[in-house]
Amino acid sequence: QVQLVESGGGLVQAGGSLRLSCAASGSVPSINVMGWYRRAPGKQRELVATITTVGTTDYADSVKGRFTISRDNAKNTVYLQMNSLKPEDTAVYSCNVRWYWIRQYDYWGQGTQVTVSS
Repeated sequence: QVQLVESGGGLVQAGGSLRLSCAASGSVPSINVMGWYRRAPGKQRELVATITTVGTTDYADSVKGRFTISRDNAKNTVYLQMNSLKPEDTAVYSCNVRWYWIRQYDYWGQGTQVTVSS
């Protein structure tokens, strides 16, 4: 059983910053990909950023230069530092952990609301 617990969402003014955290517990293999996705009202879920165990990152074009993903492998925790926030960043942000062993395994957190006011 794998559980992901997120924290750090909230309300912030445009131009402000927030830091999201997500801790994974349970039977998570040491080699995995952790990431953040978001879903805005009326839109489909989209990738925000991912990071592998060795630190390889990938970002959505819309957040490059503003968001930074990082992780602490010893704690199985992933972070998302969000700077220069815009109203269009408003969404529910969900943490994900993924690995491959014969098939793909995906686990999701419950989501945390991020609201950016103009």
